[in-house]
Amino acid sequence: MRARAVVMALLVVIVAVTACGLRPASSFVPPIEPGSIRPIPSLEGVKVRVTSKEFTEQLVLGKIAVVALTAAGADVTDQTNVQGSVNARTSLTRGDADLMWEYTGTGWITYLGQTEAIPDAEKQYEAVRDLDLRENGIVWLPPAPLNNSYSMGATRATAEKYGLKTISDMTKIPVAQRTFCVDHETFGRDDGFLGMLKGYGLEYGKDVPRNNVRRMSTGVLYNAIAAGQCALGMITTTDGRIDALNLVLLEDDKHFFPQYNAAVTIRSQVAEAHPEIARIFAPISAKLTDDVIRKLNAQVDVDGDVPVLVARDWLRSEGFVR
Repeated sequence: MRARAVVMALLVVIVAVTACGLRPASSFVPPIEPGSIRPIPSLEGVKVRVTSKEFTEQLVLGKIAVVALTAAGADVTDQTNVQGSVNARTSLTRGDADLMWEYTGTGWITYLGQTEAIPDAEKQYEAVRDLDLRENGIVWLPPAPLNNSYSMGATRATAEKYGLKTISDMTKIPVAQRTFCVDHETFGRDDGFLGMLKGYGLEYGKDVPRNNVRRMSTGVLYNAIAAGQCALGMITTTDGRIDALNLVLLEDDKHFFPQYNAAVTIRSQVAEAHPEIARIFAPISAKLTDDVIRKLNAQVDVDGDVPVLVARDWLRSEGFVR
């Protein structure tokens, strides 16, 4: 606990320095020793730029990558916490970053422009892996079991009041009370809110009045649902705040949402030059289930912990580092 307090104090100092424009807080890596991840001579001093999106799960996954690669001896540049999926992805395809965790469904629908999701997780992975490599030179490593998909969430009281068990049940709510909280990015995506309404046979502006939809940041979305600011909210299934706020997830009974298994994606030039990177992440990915990542997310969003420390502590608990 004392060592952790020292690290937290150091982070505060780094944040203060950042305000003066001298050093990005995101670059901090806590002290680690090799565990099952041993220094790899062929990676010694190799520069690897790791990026991520800005939401909690992406930050945790990004920091896991930073810590793991550092333990293996790479010279890691931490470029995590990029605002917006497209911006983070563009940094990879443009060559400004080398590696990031991505989701199979996001790759398939948002980046590769496909309109039909593939319900089978393995087939979805294989399809996005093959097409993205062919079109963009991006290598997808085998995915983790965690599936950060979307669903509609409600308070337990709202679910019981209207008898909500599936997403189709949202039509049980009278139109005037059929209100939604949705984050800004997800609102207009084909695999997001407007796409979901269409997939479930509802017309935006008629079955769901425009004034019934509140768009907000993911940082306040879950608390807004819990506080009753909307009847339903579009949330991700691995978010740690679901259990903490006692929210109910509705079943995607029409199987609209794609599989969103998380996988490490790498520029092909880097993956081909350093195949050892795939061997580093294989056992890490295998350990990342829905339950595991939900608990790690909760440590940040509910307990107020720091993503890089959450990542480091989990890697320690699994013996990857010490």
